[in-house]
Amino acid sequence: MNNILLLALNIIFLVSGQTLWKMASLGISGSFLRIFYTPYFLAGGILYVLATGIWVYLLSKLPLSYLYPLQSLAYVLGTIIACVIFKEVIPVTRWLGVCVIIFGAYLIAK
Repeated sequence: MNNILLLALNIIFLVSGQTLWKMASLGISGSFLRIFYTPYFLAGGILYVLATGIWVYLLSKLPLSYLYPLQSLAYVLGTIIACVIFKEVIPVTRWLGVCVIIFGAYLIAK
């Protein structure tokens, strides 16, 4: 599989895992420790394990100085998910930061 596609899959798994953890945290009342037993939390953990496996593979194939900045695109996807799924209001300055990240990733990938 193409390394760029694997990086995209890694980013999707990371952001999906964080999204599931956020969903798990919203449904908890009482003891915080109960979060660790929710299906959302467990599914998020599985996605993180898969993402880590992909990441280690990619590190064996590509330079860290190339991969790590491109993985910052996870912040872009996370911001979009925060807006769409969790209905968070994202200020203009944060969207400008997202644009800077996208431009930086473009420069790295170029």
